This record gives sequence, structure tokens and C-alpha cells, in this order.
Amino acid sequence: MWSKTFIQRRLFASSVKTIHSSLNHSHRWFASHTKSASSSSLGPDSLTISIIGPPNAGKSTLFNRLLCKESNQAYRLTTEKKRKFRKRVSSGRIGASRSVKGNTGGAIVSGLAGTTRDRRESIGRIGPVLFRMVDTAGVDGDRLESYFRMNRSSRKKRGLLGGTLESQMIEQTLLAVRQSDLILFMFDGKVGVTADLTEVARWLRKQGCQPYNRDDENEEMSSLQPKVLMLANKLEGDMWADFFDITNTNIISNLHEAERVGFGTALPISAVHGEGLAELAVIMDEISELKAKRLSASTTNVSENNDVAEEESERPLQLAILGRQNVGKSTLVNSLLKVHRVITGTTPGLTRDAITVEWNWNKRPVKIVDTAGIRKISQRVRDHEVEDLAVLDAMRAMKKADVAVLVLDAGAGMLQRQELVIADNVVKEGRSLVVVANKWDLLEETSRKDYAKGVSEQIEVRLPMLRRTPVVAMSTLNGEGVEQLMPIVFNARDRWERVISTGMLNRWLLEIVDRHPPPLTKGRSTKIKYIVQSKGRPPTFLLFANVEELPTAYLRFLIKQFQESFQMFGMEVRFSIKRSAAENPYHTPSSNRNGSGIGGSTARKERKQAMLIAGLNPKSKNKRKRKRRLKPRVQRIF
Repeated sequence: MWSKTFIQRRLFASSVKTIHSSLNHSHRWFASHTKSASSSSLGPDSLTISIIGPPNAGKSTLFNRLLCKESNQAYRLTTEKKRKFRKRVSSGRIGASRSVKGNTGGAIVSGLAGTTRDRRESIGRIGPVLFRMVDTAGVDGDRLESYFRMNRSSRKKRGLLGGTLESQMIEQTLLAVRQSDLILFMFDGKVGVTADLTEVARWLRKQGCQPYNRDDENEEMSSLQPKVLMLANKLEGDMWADFFDITNTNIISNLHEAERVGFGTALPISAVHGEGLAELAVIMDEISELKAKRLSASTTNVSENNDVAEEESERPLQLAILGRQNVGKSTLVNSLLKVHRVITGTTPGLTRDAITVEWNWNKRPVKIVDTAGIRKISQRVRDHEVEDLAVLDAMRAMKKADVAVLVLDAGAGMLQRQELVIADNVVKEGRSLVVVANKWDLLEETSRKDYAKGVSEQIEVRLPMLRRTPVVAMSTLNGEGVEQLMPIVFNARDRWERVISTGMLNRWLLEIVDRHPPPLTKGRSTKIKYIVQSKGRPPTFLLFANVEELPTAYLRFLIKQFQESFQMFGMEVRFSIKRSAAENPYHTPSSNRNGSGIGGSTARKERKQAMLIAGLNPKSKNKRKRKRRLKPRVQRIF
């Protein structure tokens, strides 16, 4: 029974020897297994785990705890690092309204119930096991009722519009359950079994889920029937396990009552402090071994084919969808994928987490990221920090992207200042920019071509450095013009990471300088000798000249001519000036002797000091005595 094994373990944990031996055993287990783990991409037959539970049970906290930071790049970026003694300054209109702790690539966590809405997938890791991990929205009785209230025909008719928010959240959770091998069914251990938890358990049983029995030696993994493991969260330390403490009787009774749900014994953990995860790691290692045995016949062939495919495949395109609220970013993602993947609706601010979806377009890998709408700071809700965290998550997705798509709204009539600020930040970050002019169907008397031309002219007038940026006019709701986006996006990435030969660059530079020579700098003629490309992504070039800096106007002229010649539109072209060496390459400061003699004045001084120490007269050595010429005395006769 659970009470005999678990309570005795917690009750006699006061023994120091027992504590140290258990900790050393867990540390040795993790150290021996972590070395063999790899952060490579997972195959289609990898272990898939979903985290299900009622709202505010700690699902996103456990998701961030199990997140593999190396595989998901969930670490602080270089541009996010601040100096130690510098105050944190807001980044204008797209910064944070308060000093919030920046998100490092994980799910957004807050004390507000219902923070998570979309289905977020990432690579997880615990000990030696790498697995696909899915974070889902909270499930309760009201959301299940709203989902089943919609009949199957109405769900088919809605298309990309979705339906109610609750029904879309339950639909995404249902897809996660069907794709999972193991379901971590979480609940608050201090609250216990509630009516919502019972409804969710009944719903999981209707989906064919079965409890995971660890004691059964004949346990086998079946892809058609996911296994469920119950987790009692928010149980920190061992004090609550004291059977004789009256204040802890409710928690122990809650754990006993959880067994009546029908999914076996609940494992007590603390997602915030990471307690109880050692036992979870052992269970997940056993489950992965069971699945490996089931797929042992085809594992070797599949792994070899996957390795070859990974070597031959190109790097995935990182695509971030940015814009203001309610401009159609999520609808654009669903239109590209042709699947209702993310939540959509007419209510502004539905998307919170940056949802990454792996996708193949014409057999070319793409990682498309749907982000939250970015409002200026004065319009945000100040009661909680969820929107600030969503904006920081969106800007982080932009910093990791190759190409950023800025979605505009035709209903606004003209470019908003907030959209210009987002575009300016994209370019200054060194990303390539593509503009999507959405909701073209609202303009009845304007053709799609004229609409795109008008948007391009507005961008050129208000941001001259972004002139001739690619603009695609479309209607994501009707699917008109959506197919034209991806060829332009791949073309933008190819131009962004292009490497130009040094010979071609110097021929271009010679032609430009001959037509328009640089102006004088501090009364001195400026000579630009040659140019090289120091790096790509973004395109960065190094100009060697006889001055330390060029006039700003002439530097802008060079950038404009370069963009015209090499089609580098919609991105920042960075020119750095480096002053070349003197005309004589062998000229060094030590070559100035400032006098005669071998070694110069410094060597003569050293020789004089050595002679003085030896007691010799330095003036008498190697000195020619000059004879005085005596002037003849002229006798004056008076």
C-alpha cells in the first residue's frame, strides 16, 4: 500500500545516514546518466509527454523545470545581458512597464489562473531521457461543458475562426492527449481532489487513458492507450509527511483520496523547488525503455535513416510573426499550416506564449513562431505582469529568428507608430524583415497590388532605411495571397545570409568612389583603400581607410548604393571603418633612434650606466679629442 511505503520513508527521514545515502545515490545516478544524453533533435518515435491538470496546478512551472535549455535555446541571449551596475531601462514602446524578470525561453508563469492558453511543445530532458514535452491549458468542468456543447458539425464549419476560447483550449488539450505516450496528471496536493479534477479524470478515461502501474512487471507500452501518472504538486519538504502532526492530516488524506480517482498512487513533488523529480526521472527512464523494447525491431533502421536525413537536410528557417494585437497573426499561422494549430478569435490579446511549430514547406524545414500582440506600455494592463512577459517572449522570438514578418491591419488606414517601432527594432537587431499587409478583403475598391504599393510608399516615407522592403498583401481569413509569402521569406533569408567575394566588393567600391569620391575629413583627403565582408547574418563589412571615421552622410550614401547593387532591402547593412596602417609597413616606434649609434638613444643610455657602474668614464671612451684652434692674437697698435 502507498501508506506503508511512502509514509514510512517520510517518517524516518530524520536519520542523517539515510538522507545522505539517498542523496548520494540520486547524484550518482544523475551523473552517470547525464553524460550519455544528447541534445540532438528527436525522431518521430521519441517519447511524448503531456502535462494535464486543472488551472493553477503548476503545469507551466513543471514544464520549465523539465525544459532542456540546450536544445530549446532557453538561456539568456547576448543582447539580454545587462551590466552589473547599470539600471534596467525600458526599451521604449515595446519594453516592460515594470521591472519584471525576463522570460528565458520557457512558458509564462504567474499566479493568475488560466495564464496558459495554447498548446506549447518543446524538448524536455530529465536524466538520460530526452522527450517531447507538451504544456497545455488548464482543464475544468466549465471548459469541458463548453467544448462538448458544440456538436461536431459546428466545429467543422467554423474553419480557421475557431469558436469560443474555452472550446479551442480543450481541443488543443485533446490533441495533446491523443499524441502522448505518458500523461502527467497534476493537481494541487494542498487542495486535494475537487469536482473539476474528477471531471477531468472521467474525461481522460473516456479517451482510453490507463493508469501507469509501476509494480506490474508485465507492463507494456501501447501507442493507442496513453499511460497516466498522477502528480501531487506544491508539497515542499518532508514536514507535511509527519503522520502525528495534526496540521498535515488534510494533505495525507488528500493523497489517499487521489487514489480513488482511478489512476493509481499520486507522486508528491514540488515543481518550484524540484523536489520529488528523482523518482519521476526513474519512472520516465523505465517508460522510455519499455517503448524502446516495443520498437526494437525498427529502431535501428529508423535511427540510421534519421541520422542520414539530419546530415543532408538544411538548417530550419526561423520565422517569427510579429505585430500589434488583433491584426491576424494567429490566423496567418493557421492559414500557412492549413490546420487549426493556435487559438484565434476577435478578442485582442488571446495569444500569450510564443508558440513554436515545426513545419515543412516544399520539403524545406521551417520553425514558425506565433507571438503575442505588442501594445505600447501606456495601454497595457498594470494589475498583473502577464502582458509584459508576453511582450518579452515575443521580442525574444524575434531575436532568435532569421526572418521577422510584420503583420499590418488594413482597417487602420495607415501605418501606426507602434508598427514603425517594431520594424525599427527588427532591423536594428539585425534580422531580415518582410511586411504582410493583412485584411485586404476590407478594401473593396482597392486591388491587392495597389494596396501593397501604398504600404510600401508609406514605409519609404516614414522609414527611409526600409525602402523597397518586401510587402505581401493578403487576406488570411479567406486565404487569398497567403501562398505568396513563403517564397519571399526564403528569398529574404538567402539575401540576409549571402557571402559576397572580396573581389566583387572592391570592384563595386572602386566604381562608387570614382563617381563620388569621399569628402575631406578635417581638412585631409579621405582615401578608402578596400573593403571585406567580416560576417553575414546580418551582412557586415569592414572598410579600410586612412581616417578613423567617415562623414555620416557619405556612409549613408554608400549603404544606399550597396543596397541598390546587391538587393539588400529590408535589412540593416552594417559598415565599420578601420584606419589602415602607415604607408611604410615596417615602420615601428622603436625604429626612431633619435640620434646616431647602434641601438639608438636607449642603448647608449644603457651603455653609459654600465660604464659608470664599472668605474669608467663614459666621456673618455671612443671620443675623439678635438684640437682647439687657437686664434692668433692680433696686436693692436694705437
